[in-house]
Amino acid sequence: MPDEPVMLITGASTGIGAATARLAADAGYRLVLVARSEDRLREVAAEVGGDERALAQRCDVSVWDDQERLVAAALERFGRIDVVFANAGFGAKRGFLEESPEQWRSMVETNVLGAAYTIRTALPHFRERGSGHFLLTSSVAGRRVLPGSLYSATKWAVSAMGEALRQELAETDIKVTLIEPGMTDTPFFDERPRDALKDEDIARTVMFALSQPPHVDVNEILVRPIHQAG
Repeated sequence: MPDEPVMLITGASTGIGAATARLAADAGYRLVLVARSEDRLREVAAEVGGDERALAQRCDVSVWDDQERLVAAALERFGRIDVVFANAGFGAKRGFLEESPEQWRSMVETNVLGAAYTIRTALPHFRERGSGHFLLTSSVAGRRVLPGSLYSATKWAVSAMGEALRQELAETDIKVTLIEPGMTDTPFFDERPRDALKDEDIARTVMFALSQPPHVDVNEILVRPIHQAG
């Protein structure tokens, strides 16, 4: 239906993105699902209602042209975007002698530049409508320094980006929320952590932020598993 809200989710093929897509579909959202892994993306789209309810769009968020095509495709399909969840990202081993320079570049471009591109491509539509809601996946690692962690530095950048965007838009009705998970058991990790949050736990925090009345903007949600000290 044309009046049903539309949520765009990057990194939607697995983990937090896919879990959020399922909860958002249950809440009545139509979905634009975005990832580099097209096969898995189409599986998630089928789970949440198929072609009538979801658009599965392959996109490398670190490529500007891909992101421009993404927003154009979303507007062509649904005519509107109400929520943008900039969730795509990945990590690296700790240690400044670990990983390769190429892996570092890809991580920084995805985690930082990718989120900025997502904001830039969607913002004109939000400004034209006079409303909208940006959510950005940062991390506990974006609030405290982790030894030898370039990943942590990318999440500090995302946290700063979210606050900078909020301040820019403070005179508008466009909302901005930083989602800051602690240890979460998602495919992000090669070795799955114990005593961790589940991706559905983070998805519920997203839906909580979206459920607030128009005059309430939840700016940050930091959520840890109960036994995580730091």
